[in-house]
Amino acid sequence: MNREPIFNVPGAVLATLGVLIAVHAALSFLAPDDANWWVLALAFIPARYSGLANELPGGDVSAVTSFVTHMLVHADLTHLIFNSAWLLAFGTVLCARLGSFRFLTFSIAGGISGALLFLVINPGLVAPVIGASGAISAMMGAVMRFLFTAIDRGEGYLLRERPSAIPLTTLKAALRDRRIVLASVAFIAINLLAIIGFGKFGETGDIAWEAHVGGYLFGLCALGAFEGAAQNEPPASPELD
Repeated sequence: MNREPIFNVPGAVLATLGVLIAVHAALSFLAPDDANWWVLALAFIPARYSGLANELPGGDVSAVTSFVTHMLVHADLTHLIFNSAWLLAFGTVLCARLGSFRFLTFSIAGGISGALLFLVINPGLVAPVIGASGAISAMMGAVMRFLFTAIDRGEGYLLRERPSAIPLTTLKAALRDRRIVLASVAFIAINLLAIIGFGKFGETGDIAWEAHVGGYLFGLCALGAFEGAAQNEPPASPELD
């Protein structure tokens, strides 16, 4: 008798998780001053773009690379575990739908979008932003575009077996779907509560809610541009208000 695996994590997700763990482990073996230098060099710091790039670790090089490298660094083990759990939950489904290359490209773009919103809201801020939360928030937003479609069609099992077979909800329809709107409002509201300290985890740093919201909105709006629709997928059901 054939048995379906309980967990079927795509290689790109496992590789991403492995990189996050490896970076965290490597930094933990460094002397405190060296580790701090590398964290700042890899982190996204808005002040780099207001004339302070050369005064911060990494200089002008980090002003370019930190849009991506900030996703590789985590404040502590709790931060890493938390993001890893959400990466496995949402990344597994999204990678199975998009394929490895599109998934990695989408995730990087989502993280960059989160960093850009953080920069817009906090110009000149010296505080560093680290963690993969912006990219993972983009994954959450993307999954909203086909999660409820699978549920409505009674095909929730496809989220595990073949996510690419679930028709994509158009952005216009998604913005009119009360469930997606409520889920999005709840996500944003929970992140805004971080302003007053709600949801802080671990012992280090505050929540960069701007990066979370920027990533989520990117994922919700931009998934269609990354879709590689299979020609043999079933046609979408009529949209219902």
